[in-house]
Amino acid sequence: MRWNARHAMFKLPAGETNLRSNRGWFRMRISPARLSRQFHELTLVVITYEYPLNERIRTLLRLEDLYDRVAFFVSKSTPLDHQAALNSLFEILDVSSRGDLKSDLLQELDRQRLFLEALRSNPAISVEKLDRVVTEIGDAFAALLAMSGKTGQHLRENEWLMTIKQRTAIPGGTCEFDLPSFHYWLHSDDHLRRADILAWLEPLAPIGVALRIVLSVLRESGKTLPLIASRGVFQQMPMERATHMLRLTLPRALPCVPEVSANKYALNIRFILPGSVQRTKVYESDVEFELTYCNL
Repeated sequence: MRWNARHAMFKLPAGETNLRSNRGWFRMRISPARLSRQFHELTLVVITYEYPLNERIRTLLRLEDLYDRVAFFVSKSTPLDHQAALNSLFEILDVSSRGDLKSDLLQELDRQRLFLEALRSNPAISVEKLDRVVTEIGDAFAALLAMSGKTGQHLRENEWLMTIKQRTAIPGGTCEFDLPSFHYWLHSDDHLRRADILAWLEPLAPIGVALRIVLSVLRESGKTLPLIASRGVFQQMPMERATHMLRLTLPRALPCVPEVSANKYALNIRFILPGSVQRTKVYESDVEFELTYCNL
């Protein structure tokens, strides 16, 4: 992995030099704060659960997960890995087809840029770092704005890809006797398959970069409180205002998972047993956890 000052650029380990599209390296940007947080969580052996409280954040989290999957599977070399990467690409196409996604991201990026510009008069702010972040947001805004037409139209116009996409909805529908041309593609050289996937993904990359910036801002804006769920149940009335996402962190050793119900009037969290038979049974001991209220 190679890192820049604020975000990470996704590259293959040394020696694998074929992860390149026609326009250069495909970059997956990940906030260092997020990476540091994940390392901290692994060190303390905890699990963090994120719960979006509106459809917009729910869509961004789903897309973030799908972009991460593509980045992971495309870096591998086997046909099965590249088939998984292609399936995730189809899912990105479906999720990103929401009509107002692009405008929502543009609006949020512009709002964050204006907010940061207003900090220039603050003597406690590093102008150099501020310029770097503002430039990055500006680049993401420009790349997103330059996307023309309907999101993913280049994929919809590819008849071969759409045939594969239709067959993926059928269990086992992409077997070699159903799609011999797809079977042939899966047996081509791995660097050719990787180049194809990156070329298909590249026009969608501005959405991935923009949503990572927005989610990074959302996560870093959070206010974290240490709390205790008495006998596995926590209630708060009313809930924190203008909360867009909740982040719950608890020790991985605890044999329970949080079940969240939230609206503008109340927040209810039940910690339930994760077993398939007792999945609705409340964990009847006190649970110490951290709750972060995240707002844009």
